[in-house]
Amino acid sequence: MPEITYRQALKDAMIDELERDENVVIIGEEVAQYNGAYKVTEGLLKRFGPKRIVDAPISEAGFIGMGIGASMLGIRPVMELMFWSFAYVAWDQIINNAASVRYMSGGLINVPIVIRGPANGGTGVGATHSHTPENFIANTPGLKVVCPASPYDAKGLMKSAIRDNDPVYVMESTIMYNDKGEVPDDDYVVPIGQADVKREGSDLSLIAHGPSVLVCLEAANVLSSEHGIEAEVVDLRSIRPLDEETIINSVKKTNRAVLVEENKPFCGVGSQISHTIQSQAFDYLDAPIQRASALDAPAIYSPPLEKKQLPKADVVIKKALEIC
Repeated sequence: MPEITYRQALKDAMIDELERDENVVIIGEEVAQYNGAYKVTEGLLKRFGPKRIVDAPISEAGFIGMGIGASMLGIRPVMELMFWSFAYVAWDQIINNAASVRYMSGGLINVPIVIRGPANGGTGVGATHSHTPENFIANTPGLKVVCPASPYDAKGLMKSAIRDNDPVYVMESTIMYNDKGEVPDDDYVVPIGQADVKREGSDLSLIAHGPSVLVCLEAANVLSSEHGIEAEVVDLRSIRPLDEETIINSVKKTNRAVLVEENKPFCGVGSQISHTIQSQAFDYLDAPIQRASALDAPAIYSPPLEKKQLPKADVVIKKALEIC
């Protein structure tokens, strides 16, 4: 399989779906003439034209609302947010309208929209550009949330998201855009709601999503080489629907768990997973569940301090050693 970047994997997925279905369109700020703020849509305007690749004004409330309306009429829009932090000015459309239309129409109207963009800290862009709102989105019935952590998953999940008849919100990471990995040339999808064991282990489970998966893999290698502890790394891939079966099977196997996320700890994704483990696998636990989250404060602008705010491998290793 060829190695490509996370950025190229997302782009290839959109190209495949633009070619497969004439109702797929790309809409967002600078996605067309500027080739995308992060060059994920580079070359698509030239290839598909201005009716399929559409530059939007700097008004998330306006163009997200337009995309949701278009999806209700049969279009399959892929909406790019320059940062997921900017979603909050379109919160009514994203949370209230998109999530409720199918239910309130008795299943007569679908909303096959994808909203995608980076949701991560660690780049020194301050508190208003560093949100990770996957927990907020996942709290809303009717919405799906995916967080790919590899080029393979980025392509497969994006294709699944575009084909889905419900709103799917794709949380990416600017830090991972240049990461490379093997991705098949053939047409494949990664099912939404299916976690993946990225590393087999026997002594504890490291459960994470998005960039935190890479942190866990780094920590697992150190735990193995320096401490003789074999950690299993579970990549959630999908926050909602959540693959509870894979999580529980891993914990039953290892009897310990560290939950790792860039989310803030209060009402974070880890809170839900902790409850899931406690309610379904309590008797298998040999130690308390540990969590490694971002420090509970707005994203720090100072790069050295922001590095301390986000959970890194050394924090995960410390948590793992405490319960092993």
